[in-house]
Amino acid sequence: MKTTKKLGVWMDHSMAHLMEFTSKHFEIETIESKLSNQEKITRLAKSENSSFSKEKKQLLDYYKKIGEAIKNYKRVILFGPTDAKIELFDLLSEDTRFLKIKFEIKNTDKMTKNQQHTFVKEYFSRA
Repeated sequence: MKTTKKLGVWMDHSMAHLMEFTSKHFEIETIESKLSNQEKITRLAKSENSSFSKEKKQLLDYYKKIGEAIKNYKRVILFGPTDAKIELFDLLSEDTRFLKIKFEIKNTDKMTKNQQHTFVKEYFSRA
């Protein structure tokens, strides 16, 4: 992905769609978590500490990949249906490389890619 100033990130705990806001077309990068929903359900049912640690490490790795992809942007909108966006923001807030980025967080439902594009386009067109 090229580095531009504005980025929209729709995410949940299993995947993130990163969309650059440009005057031309959208470029999308997808980052997938190694933690599938089925694995998460299975682990929660077992409620083993070692499984929880493995899940937490997988989520941390996922959030770090997203962080690497967004570190050169000036404005970022994090949106999606779960708390993943808040967990990512909390993690990035502790890293000085992200202090100059203006983040905003919005709760949304699950969305198609077209709905995600429209959301990002409208969000940055208003701002």
